[in-house]
Amino acid sequence: MSRSAQKAAAQKHQGLDRHAFGRAQQSRARGPGDKSMLRKRRVVPPDHKPFAAFPVQFIETRDATVRAAVHVTAPLSRGKIPLVCLAGLQRNMSDFADFASYFRRLGTGNWPMVLIDLPGRGRADDRTKAEDYNSLSDARDVADILAALGIGRAIVLGQGHGGQVAMALAAAHPLLVAGTILLDAGPMVDSRGIVRLRNNLKHIDGLRGAKRVAAGFRRMLAGDYPELSEEALDALAQRSHTIDKRGRALPLFDERLLAPLEAISFNDVLTPQWPLFDALNGVPLMILRTQLTDQLRRETYEEMVRRRLDALALTIAGQGSPALFDQHDEIEAVAGFVFKVGAQVRSKAA
Repeated sequence: MSRSAQKAAAQKHQGLDRHAFGRAQQSRARGPGDKSMLRKRRVVPPDHKPFAAFPVQFIETRDATVRAAVHVTAPLSRGKIPLVCLAGLQRNMSDFADFASYFRRLGTGNWPMVLIDLPGRGRADDRTKAEDYNSLSDARDVADILAALGIGRAIVLGQGHGGQVAMALAAAHPLLVAGTILLDAGPMVDSRGIVRLRNNLKHIDGLRGAKRVAAGFRRMLAGDYPELSEEALDALAQRSHTIDKRGRALPLFDERLLAPLEAISFNDVLTPQWPLFDALNGVPLMILRTQLTDQLRRETYEEMVRRRLDALALTIAGQGSPALFDQHDEIEAVAGFVFKVGAQVRSKAA
């Protein structure tokens, strides 16, 4: 696909993004008495355990009042194309904890990874305007973050919404993306997964008392991770929420991220974004799907594989979204893809 066609795909995606996911409710400041001006700032506990392994630097977005949180695992060098990891819609870099721990020991070791919490997630600042929560704004921020880090080419791994951002990034900045790994992400999101996520988070929000909240999370997560112990489920819940002194679950994300989900019903068929997926033509591609996911339909995954016969495709057994990424075999498969793409880039540059 030509560069002009890729940019056209990105522009078309802006319309599809809004049509597929609905419109976020805009908070309009109308004066000193407007409650939208009094929205409390989201606070992340500085000692939150899932973040302990990921000290971050903050990088300003084009809105100077909004910063992304970035963790770089190893020194950046020309000899190794960094792997950029983008989490799901309301998720954060802690979803890559097990993956990062093992990945850095593979190959020659210390292959650089860049883990990004985009605005509204994890330790990043929340966006000023709710309508700025979309994949195009996120892709623009990723491009700016990589430029700030001096990264000219990268391999991008995106889970869920992070995969949508990866495709938008490839369409808008084709020379920046050396390879793409889509995990439970594709040109069409499964409405069933959106409705389930929305309803589960509303249920958790209504619970009071630490024990009730913990039990609610275990029920919510057990279907996606049937082999995990209660202790492991509790640890997984801490990646997206904290529990305050009054026994309430506090999200580690801006709840305005979820506003576009309100318009979606269980049986909705969302607008496919195949032009955006096709923007990845000519870019090395790996397609991953968790066996129990409700974010990416099997038929969509199979069509993606059919359209890209050159892609490396893999199903992660026994779990749903987000992927745990805790099995050596699947991490080694991703590492093999990354190292191969890195070698190809180096050989072309030689």
